[in-house]
Amino acid sequence: MSKFLIAGLGNIGAEYSGTRHNIGFDIADALVTKHGASFRSDRLADVAEYKWRGKMLWVIKPTTYMNLSGKAIRYWMDKEKIGIDNMLVLLDDLALPMNKIRIRPAGSDAGHNGLTSIQETLDTDKYARLRFGVGNNFPKGGQVEYVLGKWTSEELPQIRFKIEKSVLAVENFIVQGVSQAMNQWNNLEISL
Repeated sequence: MSKFLIAGLGNIGAEYSGTRHNIGFDIADALVTKHGASFRSDRLADVAEYKWRGKMLWVIKPTTYMNLSGKAIRYWMDKEKIGIDNMLVLLDDLALPMNKIRIRPAGSDAGHNGLTSIQETLDTDKYARLRFGVGNNFPKGGQVEYVLGKWTSEELPQIRFKIEKSVLAVENFIVQGVSQAMNQWNNLEISL
């Protein structure tokens, strides 16, 4: 049975809940809830483990904080013997508008601390990621406040809808692979 590691990036703690930077956690939560599973606290991460469509899934939310995400991912890849081709990282992306998600098989960290940590820990940038566009509607120098800020009430319906679509994209990745998932999702505008 093939195994998959789905890693949602974010920061632990109530002050980070519902922020743009924690969208990886939110997608992971939606995926696990949809499949009737639940998270437990485990080593370096909250972990949900379940079978789906003949595959074994480990969905993790690292408890290492964003800047050390690679440590948790490396641990769970090694522990469960999951190959890098069967890993997908879920994260926020300032360079993408709110109505976009983008799946990539590899690429730079683009200044994202979570990806920087993963790249340094795994010593490669050749792993799939789903980038969730959070827009860049902030004044010069306001990037940190923006990504650590909470969604506005006007944004939330669109974000919830896009989280649902992101879960479908994760499922596509698991069943059909990264190329098919890219073809299906990268050019779509996801709007209510």
